[in-house]
Amino acid sequence: MQEITKNIYIEDQYPGVALGVIITPRGLIQIDAPPSLEDARSWRAALMNMGGGMERVLINLDAHPDRTLGARAMDCTIISHEKTANAFRTRPSIFKAQGEETGADWESIAGLGSVRWSPPEISFLDQMALHWDTSPVLLEHHAGPTSGAIWVHLPEEKIIFVGDSVLKNQPPFLAGSNLAAWVPALELLLSADFKGYTIISSRGGVVTTNVVKTQLDFLKHVQDKMEKVTTKKANPAAVEKLVTSLMVWFKAPAARQKQFAQRLRYGLLHYNLRQDHNFSSQPEE
Repeated sequence: MQEITKNIYIEDQYPGVALGVIITPRGLIQIDAPPSLEDARSWRAALMNMGGGMERVLINLDAHPDRTLGARAMDCTIISHEKTANAFRTRPSIFKAQGEETGADWESIAGLGSVRWSPPEISFLDQMALHWDTSPVLLEHHAGPTSGAIWVHLPEEKIIFVGDSVLKNQPPFLAGSNLAAWVPALELLLSADFKGYTIISSRGGVVTTNVVKTQLDFLKHVQDKMEKVTTKKANPAAVEKLVTSLMVWFKAPAARQKQFAQRLRYGLLHYNLRQDHNFSSQPEE
């Protein structure tokens, strides 16, 4: 577990996404859960020794299985954006570890079996504030990687959890993305509004502004390429060629090359299928 500042920690030792926890006098504000139920129970047990008050909430930064499969094992109230809550309403109540390979981390976890989703009980549209201490914790909608993606913003501590909006040295999930919203979100993150902030990615932990700039450049590059591909009514062979060219952006370890290539392949194919790039009908990754 890594201490970001007093009473704010992240944990990146579980498969899936980097987790966060904010310790307050009222209780723990938890950010995301491991996809494995066993790991989620282990994480929950570790949090019992963190101190703070008795209450617990879990924030889903979006609907991705890497951060939501283990939510039920956290046994607390779940908060998300309304569009994330809607994503659960359209899913079968039971998750089954089978189907298309999307390049997600949960797909490498053996023995997941069938898991019952735990939908959010509380949702919001633009912003929500948790006043569990003297300084507020703001939940803010910033679409991009998904329609319901949010950031957890601690303005007084100058810390922001940006979920999958920024990934360090690995490709983003594009199938359900809205690049037209994602690009300005990253431009905002690089603006004077967030100067001096500690930026926490769900796929890389604490990241620098250079990582954010690289992500922004990559998304602009993909946006340009996909506009050209779409006008040509691209086929899978064209997308495969694009995957090969995009992989040079990432210094991925050999063990993850295949996974990352599949993440791009799946994402680009499904992004391209939404010919008008209509964000309201994105698939779940």
